[in-house]
Amino acid sequence: MKKIYLVFPLLSATFLFSQKKDSVNLISEVKIDAYKKPTTFITSTKSVSLVSENLLNQNTPERMLESFNQIAGARMEERSPGSYRISLRGSTLRSPFGVRNVKVYLDDFILSDASGNTYFNVISPELIDRMEIYKGPESGDYGAVTGGTVLLKTRSSDNLSANLSTGSYGTFNQSFDLSKQIGKHFIEVFQNYYQTDSYREQSKVKRKQIFIKDNFQYSEKGTLKGMIMYSDLDYQTPGGLTLEQMNIDRKQSRPKTATLPSASEQDAGIRNKMILAGLSNEYQFTPNFSHFLLVQGSYVDFENPFITNFENRFEKNFAGRTHFNYEKNWDKVSLAYRLGFEGGMNNVLIKNYDNNKGFEGKPQNFDQIKNTSGFYFLSQKLDFYEKLFTDISISLNSNSYDFERLYPRVENGNIKFKNQWLPNFGVTYLLEKGFSVRGKIGKGNSAPTNEEIRSSNQQFNRNLSPEYGWNKEVGIRKQFVNSFFVEANYFDFRLNDAIVRRQNESGQEYFVNSGKTVQKGFEVLLESKNFNLKNDFLSQFKFRFSGSFYDFKFKNYQQNQNDFSGNDVTGVPRTTINSLINFTFFKKLSVDYSHFYTSKIPLNDANSVWSESSLVGNIQFRFPVDFEKTRVNVYLQIQNLYNEDYVSGFDINAFGNRYYNPAAKRNFVLGMKVDF
Repeated sequence: MKKIYLVFPLLSATFLFSQKKDSVNLISEVKIDAYKKPTTFITSTKSVSLVSENLLNQNTPERMLESFNQIAGARMEERSPGSYRISLRGSTLRSPFGVRNVKVYLDDFILSDASGNTYFNVISPELIDRMEIYKGPESGDYGAVTGGTVLLKTRSSDNLSANLSTGSYGTFNQSFDLSKQIGKHFIEVFQNYYQTDSYREQSKVKRKQIFIKDNFQYSEKGTLKGMIMYSDLDYQTPGGLTLEQMNIDRKQSRPKTATLPSASEQDAGIRNKMILAGLSNEYQFTPNFSHFLLVQGSYVDFENPFITNFENRFEKNFAGRTHFNYEKNWDKVSLAYRLGFEGGMNNVLIKNYDNNKGFEGKPQNFDQIKNTSGFYFLSQKLDFYEKLFTDISISLNSNSYDFERLYPRVENGNIKFKNQWLPNFGVTYLLEKGFSVRGKIGKGNSAPTNEEIRSSNQQFNRNLSPEYGWNKEVGIRKQFVNSFFVEANYFDFRLNDAIVRRQNESGQEYFVNSGKTVQKGFEVLLESKNFNLKNDFLSQFKFRFSGSFYDFKFKNYQQNQNDFSGNDVTGVPRTTINSLINFTFFKKLSVDYSHFYTSKIPLNDANSVWSESSLVGNIQFRFPVDFEKTRVNVYLQIQNLYNEDYVSGFDINAFGNRYYNPAAKRNFVLGMKVDF
């Protein structure tokens, strides 16, 4: 039967779509925000992908994995339910969990902390109305990262809806959203509750979230925006298995050994309570001159009972961003300048205790880390005759740490990394309407996060250096008679002092600089519009295809007596192919049929262990029932349609060959969304 399963995705792999259902426009005509530098997709100099409603509808209630993984060059991994990584062009070498080396913004506000860590899993997928994903260094307006940038957008139009669903493994999800223009205020109130027992032992998840925003246009020239978000996330971590353990029982959590207890005995997990609040103001002094100002703060209460210890983290964060903007339009030329600063402070108190079966025992180490980072930036956009579009930027980035051991002995120190000038230059030329070519070159720099300077082995790593590198790429975008859109990109990224994760015999992680990597890749995107077939049986039809084809190698990489130069970069598949077909039958029943193919992955730096390739299929049925002023959308999602044995997130370079975190077998979600 597997041969039959392979035929349809390969047929569907010739097509791609990422629009709202009722839109007749292709992605080339869509406006992207580019952090307040709006432009059309076809003329953008950025390596950007848009995730709009059609892709977001593919997600299950707890995660954004399905929409991310439909994007060429983007990959979201799930080690266990609630534990996710985002990889943009292979940027997860250093991420045991969470999101590092990728900058994340939520509307105007900054979700990443000053050290570069992002608690992405506190965000409910249902809060997000669209995403913009920028791949590779965007060092001008976004600062020092080598992976990329993600802009999350909440709703900007009136909406009143409620969602209720249930599914396999005790899954339950409920959400409510109200967004409405009231006079000069645009207000949104969002609430979500989610829980599941999950597929494996010791992998329950519970998440509560409240989000409130107010966009107040207090004058014709000024808009004040306020936001507050509270999230309470509690999830268990079953831990990685060896291949033998996984083959014996895929559902088991990490078993005990002769020297260490099991994950379930220690109640291993993450408990993360986070509150984020901020204000932004944008004022247009003249038609050509404006100013933007943002201030925000957050507090995180983080608990991590692990097999060898119980860690508490108390994080205080403050961040600000400001920039002056000047724009001038002539007959055939337009010019825009931006001069600004973004910075943040991150103060973390970390307390480690013995883990007595999920409870704090004797103290081990108490430490304080203070991180300060920031960057000044200058950018220029210059467009000629609506044909040639340029975007030039440069930023000066700084990052420093102060750390202090408070218990059991007194120890302190500081690390100040060398300031980095990071230039970025992009150009796009419009050959004809709907057909553009572009080129881009930029430098990225990424300092170690708090969790890498002081990782779970509880030692301060004074020798860890920032990673940096240059990215060069070219691309084309072509629209065909308002029916199909094609994009292709080729990039060459050379990373120096790459930060790589290691594990010791207790499963505790630490990080080292691993020399250089050479990362070359080709990405392709093909989409169609939504075809109205004017047929009562098959009413509408659209499709999408995306693919990533990578050749990522270590260079000058020596580990003790082993030379790994020339090996494939750990954790990165050479090939991913994704497809999505949308059907509408009888003008009512919508069917979304998607596939995700991932080639084999090297699981350690030696390339001595590789994963199996995988093909995962999902299908979703949606049927609307209309009342007078209410629409009830009933939906059924079937995940892992072919009941494959696969892993959606590996522990790379894991000690004891515990690489595997088995994903769920075939499962379903049944629910309804009510739009009032």
